[in-house]
Amino acid sequence: MKKINVKEAVGMTLCHDITEIIPGGFKGAKFLKGHIIREDDVEVLLSLGKENIYIWEEDENYVHENDAAEFIKENIIGNNMSASEIREGKINFIADRDGIYKVNTELLREINSIGEIIVATKYNNTPVKKGGVVAGTRIIPLRVEKKQLEELKKITENKSLMEIKEIKSDLRVGIITTGNEIFHGRIKDKSREALGEKLGKYGVKTIKQVFMPDEKDLIIAQIKEYINDTDIILCTGGMSIDPDDVTSDAIAESGCKMVTYGTPVLPGAMFLLGYFGEKIIMGLPGGVVFSKNSVFDILLPRILAGDVITKEDITDMGHGGLLSQN
Repeated sequence: MKKINVKEAVGMTLCHDITEIIPGGFKGAKFLKGHIIREDDVEVLLSLGKENIYIWEEDENYVHENDAAEFIKENIIGNNMSASEIREGKINFIADRDGIYKVNTELLREINSIGEIIVATKYNNTPVKKGGVVAGTRIIPLRVEKKQLEELKKITENKSLMEIKEIKSDLRVGIITTGNEIFHGRIKDKSREALGEKLGKYGVKTIKQVFMPDEKDLIIAQIKEYINDTDIILCTGGMSIDPDDVTSDAIAESGCKMVTYGTPVLPGAMFLLGYFGEKIIMGLPGGVVFSKNSVFDILLPRILAGDVITKEDITDMGHGGLLSQN
């Protein structure tokens, strides 16, 4: 690139976008790459603090920022997403459907360690809506060495950096609400309403519920019945350590493969998760059911997207596990 004083640049072609920022108002490209500078542009450029501009000079060892952004896009774009037009050397990636955003954080770290290439993304496992921006990329200077792009291509070959996974709304949910106080009608159950709202957020509508006393064998029998005609079993009530609370024991003895009973997340310390093959069972303590943010709210979209949750996943949730209730 060659630096030219703007007063001597009339008739020359800009090789990069020039941004205008009006505090509290406009922020964007005032002049686009390829614009041929006119006499009346000179004062505008000076008012933007541009006493010099860059004119592109071909160099086989370097790639212009726009061409670099296109190259990066082609090597990192994932399933169920599209890309915006280039603006000021930047490309955004947009969700083509509702779902959960997945990103390979180790590969992302490698890409951002190359040098002058950056890729900024949403957090891994973030629920997203169709049309939402999930990531963006650009290079830091106006040009980048070809060898950096070649390294990007090498480390991304046969690897997926990111994708949008479908959240399945057609899964069948069975709620087993335990507790003598509810079963005998002493108090009214509110868990169905609370869980229906949480599930409905993702389009899940097939929900049924039964009420059980605090009797372990009866709870086990109901769990086994639900295995046959539901995809997700949610057990509410009886998840603490009181003498009358037997729900966690019933789940443990029902034949499921236990992943965890207890999480480093608040609310959600007494949360339980297990599997019957591909079917899922969760024990939900009261704090999880009625809190706006909990371990259940974090894991639900992942479960609906088909993620198999491991003990390691649960352990890692301690970082950021103190959830805001605001």
